[in-house]
Formats: sequence, structure tokens, C-alpha cells
Amino acid sequence: MEQPEFLEKNVFTNLKNLNKGSDKDTLHYFSESDFETVLERVEHFGIGVYKIETLQKAKVSDVASHEDFKKKATDPKWYKKAFLTFKSRQPGLSYSATYKVSNKLLVKNDTSGNEELS
Repeated sequence: MEQPEFLEKNVFTNLKNLNKGSDKDTLHYFSESDFETVLERVEHFGIGVYKIETLQKAKVSDVASHEDFKKKATDPKWYKKAFLTFKSRQPGLSYSATYKVSNKLLVKNDTSGNEELS
């Protein structure tokens, strides 16, 4: 299984991609509430989050990365703090992120089928 397929099946399922552009299959934008769900799911699977972008009126308004927080991409402390900061500073933004699903997780998911989320 490839990373985009894993994300679609396990992280983005039942969430609305707000990206209407030509890159909508590769770049997902989510509402604040849906992105909160995304972050819960990436934490559940131990997926790395390298960068979070906030969008306002279809333009990038702010960016944070794990390097800004001097944390590993898989450490949920950094992305939870960044998300909380963004949403308290400016409610109603759209969110996008750059992810890294480990090869181990991709292989495990290929051989055992989809892991169900609660």
C-alpha cells in the first residue's frame, strides 16, 4: 500500500476535502473540526506530521513545522500545540498538513487489511 492510499482509507475517511483545485487528490484541506479528527487519527497510527498550513480565503496564512518546535514529526505535542495556537488565534481556518506514514505501517496494513478506527 502506498502512503496516499493509506491516508485516504485510514485518516481522511468520512472527512470533507475542501480543496477544489487541480491538486485536490494530493493536497487535502480540512475544516477546523475535521482537521482535529485528522490529528487524532495520525496520533493513533503514529504517523509523522512535518508541516501544518492554515488557509484563509484559499491562501496560506500561517505555517508551522515540527522543526519550529524542535520535536520529531511523530511527536503529537508539537502538532497539537500548533493546532491549538492557530485555532485560538483565528477561528474558522482551513488546515492542510504534510504527513509521513512509516514503511512498517504501510506493510502491516497491506498484510492485515484495514485497521478500524473507533
